[in-house]
Amino acid sequence: MNGQGARLRYSDVTPERLWFDRRRLIAAATGAAAAGLLGLPARALEYRKSGYSTGDEPNSLSDITSYNNFYEFGTDKGDPKRYAHRLTTDPWSVEIDGLVARPGSYPLDDILKGMPLEERIYRFRCVEAWSMVIPWIGFPLASLLERAGVEPGARYVAFETLVRPEEMPGQRQPILDWPYREGLRLDEAMHPLTILATGLYGQEMPNQNGAPLRLVVPWKYGFKSIKSIVRMSLVEKQPPTTWEMENPREYGFYSNVNPQVDHPRWSQATERRIGASLFSARQPTLMFNGYAEEVAGLYAGMDLKKQF
Repeated sequence: MNGQGARLRYSDVTPERLWFDRRRLIAAATGAAAAGLLGLPARALEYRKSGYSTGDEPNSLSDITSYNNFYEFGTDKGDPKRYAHRLTTDPWSVEIDGLVARPGSYPLDDILKGMPLEERIYRFRCVEAWSMVIPWIGFPLASLLERAGVEPGARYVAFETLVRPEEMPGQRQPILDWPYREGLRLDEAMHPLTILATGLYGQEMPNQNGAPLRLVVPWKYGFKSIKSIVRMSLVEKQPPTTWEMENPREYGFYSNVNPQVDHPRWSQATERRIGASLFSARQPTLMFNGYAEEVAGLYAGMDLKKQF
């Protein structure tokens, strides 16, 4: 405690990039090292910058944490920051079931043991022609799926968000058919660009951004990157997804960034960076959000105007 009674934060004495992931600290430390949390060596929290990172300047932490879509807390983009502090994220487990060799409940602490975390700076898009550049910290989804043992019949991965209306006030209303559901084709899920994020900007994932574990699929619109994941199911058939069920005319299963396909209510040909002046020039939206070289091959032979 300092003289004014405020708690001393780890970030006051340790660089943010070294303390962002408390769970990995606990997993890496034993005995006296755990007791001396602030003195742990940097290697206990080692992570690296991925080669998939964009060279674009990231948005500010304030932009990233105060302008969010997370309907479990309300429909206003300020509601997640306003209410998400109520969410309990520790302990946390993810149920992995379906066509896997080792189904079961996977505690997040166990998932993170030995998992190579990387900083990946992606351009991240929502569906209203705006974008951010976010420095996520995470690991490939493929690493976790391989640990569970994907069986030959699996073709898709279905995801579900936590349902806890006592802590997530938006779920007290029939805004959507809870739980929030998303899905990927298996080859999309196993692609090295697809990560499970545990933090951003060198710190543990803020609740409003999907703590403690969220999906990040940077070539798709933001709503595909489901937050606060509690279940993954490996399945044979294409799973139902929330926004496709809600309004299939506007939202398809694939939801790839494609400037050649307009949303029924707005053009997607250009975008504006969140935080930029309203008078700033809009910039052209890039196919697959700028990752065409990496992912276009996944959709060879598909009509991306029909299979949107």
